Amino acid sequence: MVNDPSQTDPEATASRPSRDDLAEDRLFLPRAGSPPVEWIVTDGHVAYPDAVAAMEERVARIAAGEAAECVWLLEHPPLYTAGTSAVAADLLEPERFPVYATGRGGEYTYHGPGQRVAYVMLDLARRRQDLRAYVAALEAWVIATLWAHHVRGERREDRVGVWVRRPEKPEIAPGVPAEDKIAAIGIRVRRWVTFHGISLNVEPDLSHFGGIVPCGIRGHGVTSLVDLGLPVTMSDVDVVMKREFERIFGPTVAVFAP
Repeated sequence: MVNDPSQTDPEATASRPSRDDLAEDRLFLPRAGSPPVEWIVTDGHVAYPDAVAAMEERVARIAAGEAAECVWLLEHPPLYTAGTSAVAADLLEPERFPVYATGRGGEYTYHGPGQRVAYVMLDLARRRQDLRAYVAALEAWVIATLWAHHVRGERREDRVGVWVRRPEKPEIAPGVPAEDKIAAIGIRVRRWVTFHGISLNVEPDLSHFGGIVPCGIRGHGVTSLVDLGLPVTMSDVDVVMKREFERIFGPTVAVFAP
């Protein structure tokens, strides 16, 4: 999620376009002559504080014109993060895993092995200075990645992230079909440079989400590509993510992690 003042302004809410409308123009390309986005994949599990410190340093350099934009793909050890809108009651098992307060928008989120985290550090001053359109572009990226795996991901106007319908599950209310969340989105922006990003469930231990109310949304479950019956690996997903990212955000160049 990203903090959006218009959410508390009824007139702004009534007049602003939906994320579906914004996604119709889903391209978020840089201005001509910009260098490619550096694409970095780190093996193993990266400690959350180390990842945040690295993002902070990279974002400062991007804002100063000293570094290229980048996407950093990684996995974390099991942990929970609390966004700027997190409610204490949504942390159901505070002793289960480490909990980190974070400056991104949103509420409680789980990260852990089997989940592909993509930290996206882009300079919106080179692209479009429109945060809602940026979130819609991130959602479009995830939806395209899922579609390439024959999974229909969908956005919901009242809940950020990407959702999958589960008609084989009981309805959550009469006439309301079950839906599970497969990807979360939470961003932060400093001097028009983005950081944090998305997390896509490939094959995490879904029971680990039981220690929180994910993103503060009750009544819905979580799923993953493997849970949906797809025998994919993280490397398989990475290839598709890179291809679909380039279609929306422009060219990338692979950079080996230090």
